[in-house]
Amino acid sequence: MEPSPDTGSADPAGYYRPDPRYRQEAWLKDYSAAYESFLADREAFWEGVAGELDWYARWDAVCKWDYPNARWFVGAKANITVNCLDRHLAGGRADKTALLWRGEGGEERRFTYRELATAVNRFANGLKSLGVQKGDRICIYMPLVPEQIVAMLACARIGAVHSVVFGGFGSAALGTRIRDADATLVITADIGLRRGKVIPLKEIVDEALQSAPGVERTIVLRRADPPMSLSPREVDFGSLMEAGGADCPPEVMDAEDPLFILYTSGTTGAPKGIVHTCGGYMVGTYYTAKTVFDIKDRDLLWCTADPGWITGHSYVVYGPLAAGASVLITETTPDYPDPGAWWKIVQDCGVTIFYTAPTAIRMFMRFGEKWPEQYDLGSLRILGSVGEPLNPEAFEWYYHVIGGGCCPIVDTWWQTETGMIMITTMIGEPMRPGYAGRPIPGVEAAVVDREGRPVPPGKSGFLVITGPWPAMLRTVYRNDERYREYWHTIPDCYTTGDLAVQEEDGYIMVLGRGDDLIIVSGHNIGTAEVESALVAHEAVAEAAAIGKPDPIRGNTVKAFVILIEGQTPDERLTRDLQALVRRMVSPVAVPSEIEYVDALPKTRSGKIVRRVLKARELGIDPGDISTLEV
Repeated sequence: MEPSPDTGSADPAGYYRPDPRYRQEAWLKDYSAAYESFLADREAFWEGVAGELDWYARWDAVCKWDYPNARWFVGAKANITVNCLDRHLAGGRADKTALLWRGEGGEERRFTYRELATAVNRFANGLKSLGVQKGDRICIYMPLVPEQIVAMLACARIGAVHSVVFGGFGSAALGTRIRDADATLVITADIGLRRGKVIPLKEIVDEALQSAPGVERTIVLRRADPPMSLSPREVDFGSLMEAGGADCPPEVMDAEDPLFILYTSGTTGAPKGIVHTCGGYMVGTYYTAKTVFDIKDRDLLWCTADPGWITGHSYVVYGPLAAGASVLITETTPDYPDPGAWWKIVQDCGVTIFYTAPTAIRMFMRFGEKWPEQYDLGSLRILGSVGEPLNPEAFEWYYHVIGGGCCPIVDTWWQTETGMIMITTMIGEPMRPGYAGRPIPGVEAAVVDREGRPVPPGKSGFLVITGPWPAMLRTVYRNDERYREYWHTIPDCYTTGDLAVQEEDGYIMVLGRGDDLIIVSGHNIGTAEVESALVAHEAVAEAAAIGKPDPIRGNTVKAFVILIEGQTPDERLTRDLQALVRRMVSPVAVPSEIEYVDALPKTRSGKIVRRVLKARELGIDPGDISTLEV
């Protein structure tokens, strides 16, 4: 479809209305009818979606809901890789591009569905030769290269539970996640490449494993020349794959068997291992990838997220591949070697669906229109946003400058815990800048007060989900009580932790986090992890971290530090503390400011009240402070 030219401004009601042909050609042509159909028979709705996929055995019941626990597709048997790979080999997509990789230097690697399936089978057999069995936990800590996706799918093929850790995390954060998951094997690479610099991933793993004695083997993808030497406990990725046969029968998995653990930063303690299962997650990500992005066989989808985050799991790997899409991945960063790097990829590769974070959009806005104007972006037909609220100014720039005023924008809201997109503006529906949209068919959302009562339209409240959905988390690994907190914080619903406003038209504006999680450049940073790194320094007695609004990154981290008596703050100490956070947590988590203070606001029970620090920093009313210690 050739989209119509730039339509200019929004209509008097504040909506952008896409070319009618988008709705006519969309998988979901009538949002209201689809949503009413879902409400009329929720189980029939999801049964219809699940029926589009391949199963070894069908379900006895679509959903068993025993608040706050759900079981989806009860008794069904499947393997997600059959739907991501085998189904397409038999369905005429064997020679279609499944995966296209672009390196920092412009080099490319392309995998058809047949080639990707062969690679997955070979690596899966390699894992089995090392003794990996169904249910074993495998940590994957890799750069964004095809082998990372091969490793994920190979684990799923044999029923191993993968735990992917973002390659930007430091050794302490990596070690915490390895230990909590009880991982017995780590898959990594010798190096990653970022902005022309070499990242020593293997060294970080080695340091992390000093505190993770349960790991028996490390598989290493060797990229450097000459290849690094390996110890007897280490296995070469390429050799393991070459030794594996090209046929690996998929493990028959129960729909409720765990598929993966993915850690999201906690607000008051250690990172939470979110557990997603095979059947419901497969159905939810397939459905949302296909319908929210309106994937067609001619499309090339570029989701810029790393699989170390849930967005990469759901919309780089499992959802798009289940939908039979062609997927682009790249190790490049948006401004290296210049701010036109990503637009060159769009032009060269013919990207049609582009899904990125508001922080990247705001960064491009800072660089100006001259960079995208150098490239032909005419292949784009759908734009997406994820990770944090897309502010109206960024929407306008994205819509006009990148989309030429004609590409629909799907501004999506969802979480690691939800597994799939929950709220957006479906293709063909009017777009309202600043508003993510409405709950997708299949999801029930509301904005309520602390007691669970609906708030009036236009008033802020807590965003909640009022019923189960297939891709929902099943538990927090080894901490089911923490899972229950999601459902008991506000009665009879799942509490997202976000504040929101819902208007009379049903459109929802997400305002941001209502807890102590900081979203920096679309990445969830737990205040507890930053604070733990700071107090690890011998000069620090206590620390607190808050997020400060930033026009480019969404938020930056500011830290408040109390020093041990006798210690004096100076620029060198500040640099040392920033370096410590960088090493132990992540470069994304490094505080841009550190303020040395004599005291921190606390409740009488000793809990630091970060909202008071944030209110003071922003010059706003801190609210009720009656519980603070005098």
